[in-house]
Amino acid sequence: MFNETSRYHSLETEQIPTADGRSIAYVRRRFLPPPAQLATLMERTATSADRLDLITAETLGDPEQFWRICDANSTMNPAELLADPIQTIRIPAPQF
Repeated sequence: MFNETSRYHSLETEQIPTADGRSIAYVRRRFLPPPAQLATLMERTATSADRLDLITAETLGDPEQFWRICDANSTMNPAELLADPIQTIRIPAPQF
């Protein structure tokens, strides 16, 4: 259902029956992994002018893997990660 590089790839799919007898498929909720489970590749200083997709392309080689940086910094919202004028963000080691 999801590309193998998607954050949703390993999630289970469930079915919920409706009152009219149909069945609706859904993907189970994804929880952030504990940061201690993710090896750190590096830390990087970022500013609010940076773009997370560009940082991800520069450090992990694939801008669509931005969610891995979000996971390593315990946030589900990429905008929160670069909201402060200057901050240090943790870049996880690639897990492809």
